[in-house]
Amino acid sequence: MFEEYVLAASTADLSAEPAAREHADAVEFRMDLASDPLDQLTGYDGELPLLVTNRASWEGGEAEGLGRYDALSDAIGRDAVAAVDVELAALRGTHPDPAEASHATALREAAREAGVAVVASVHDFESTPEPAALVDLLADAASEGDVGKLATTATAPGDALAMIEATHEATAAGHRVATMCMGEPGRHTRAVTPLYGSKIGYAPVDAADATAPGQYPLATLRELVDGLRAVDSEA
Repeated sequence: MFEEYVLAASTADLSAEPAAREHADAVEFRMDLASDPLDQLTGYDGELPLLVTNRASWEGGEAEGLGRYDALSDAIGRDAVAAVDVELAALRGTHPDPAEASHATALREAAREAGVAVVASVHDFESTPEPAALVDLLADAASEGDVGKLATTATAPGDALAMIEATHEATAAGHRVATMCMGEPGRHTRAVTPLYGSKIGYAPVDAADATAPGQYPLATLRELVDGLRAVDSEA
């Protein structure tokens, strides 16, 4: 998974999967936002593979405490689950709670034994660092997972340019990355960074259910990415 670009339909309700099939390559299942997430996984009989995310509260999600790893450990044993998201700060041991690192690295090893890809993620809800810092973050994340994901907040057009530049440099250096800017000034990066190597896009099936600032509706992002890539290949 993630050899090519994957458009993931983000949802907390797996019953939305049929509506995503026309445009998505996978479903990002936000377990931290879901009601009875393990029961939903047990009952899942959809066609799209799942990327499971149980986002910690300290990284913008709603999952509290270390118990989120138990749910993720259960999830990666399910046949439909192809990838799992783990926060880079936990994998690197930079979170103040040292128990985060042991739980995160154990989950990563279990995922790899199960043939489940690991997305090591970083979210900055305040700003977008300079391109060199972004490249370093992407290199760190990619070294800890199969894909390094970086989502920052754009407050000006220059932030979007920084992310695009960093995506290009990280990809050229051989890192597999997924990149985007949150916020309106960086919204277009969700469509543009795939041209520079970003391997994962995220969009809600229904725009009203967006899980991050600036997300396009699923069908819109599919059309934008495919259209831009088609033009790029013809150039």
